[in-house]
Amino acid sequence: MFYLLLTLFGCLTGITAVLFGFGGGFVVVPLLYRLLTASHGADDPIGQSAMHIAVATSTCVMIVNALIATDKHRRAGNLIRHYLWPLGGFIALGAIIGAIAAVWVSGDVIRYAFITYLGVTIIDCLLRRGFLTRTEGVIPRRLSSTETYGGGVGIGAIATFLGVGGSVMTVPLLRRCGLSMSQATSMANPLSVPVAVAGTLTYMALAGFSETDLGAWFVGYVDLLAFAVLTLGSLLGIRMATPWIGRIPDRVHAWVYIALLIIVMLGMLLK
Repeated sequence: MFYLLLTLFGCLTGITAVLFGFGGGFVVVPLLYRLLTASHGADDPIGQSAMHIAVATSTCVMIVNALIATDKHRRAGNLIRHYLWPLGGFIALGAIIGAIAAVWVSGDVIRYAFITYLGVTIIDCLLRRGFLTRTEGVIPRRLSSTETYGGGVGIGAIATFLGVGGSVMTVPLLRRCGLSMSQATSMANPLSVPVAVAGTLTYMALAGFSETDLGAWFVGYVDLLAFAVLTLGSLLGIRMATPWIGRIPDRVHAWVYIALLIIVMLGMLLK
């Protein structure tokens, strides 16, 4: 049952990666956290490290999802280069900072930070002008220096700390620049790659400073078996979602994006 659920939810991560820019974190982190805590006792090392394992494995899955989804959107012509660089470089820098910070705090701190950030983001998307409704005919503006440098580091740090890939921040940011939901969610995928790579490598390396022995199927905090099953499921999901690229009405796309955030937040609240 454990791996069947991972396969099904892996499929969901593939769909959300392609259509909403979610590299997997918003699905993988709550699911894997729940499965690990339910299948291992409070005294078990894996149960005690459940949140760290969920976040680390999530960033690893995101590498595959984000790279494949990026290629799909590149072929569809949805990527705009000047929104990707140098923002992506500063996101990578912040990702290293966030992963280091996450290793040294408790799982509960990460969990509540995850819930809080989701809540703030949902309210911001609902109340701030420019997310739910896009004004037709307006030429999208470029990112400012502050948004690129400070925003990039902040996005990378928060995303890796929470294991969510950054889409929850990059999509609203690009949306406020005047891009369509299809374009904003498309570019969330390449912008998630530096978060995923930096986060995964840092979690693998820094887990060596812990005396906890998680078992043979772990590299650092990354659960290799869970990663493999989730990735297989996500490949199926990506294949299913690809025909829908660019076909979802903009306003519907925005509302579904917010609805997904709400569902995930409620799932994390119900510990």
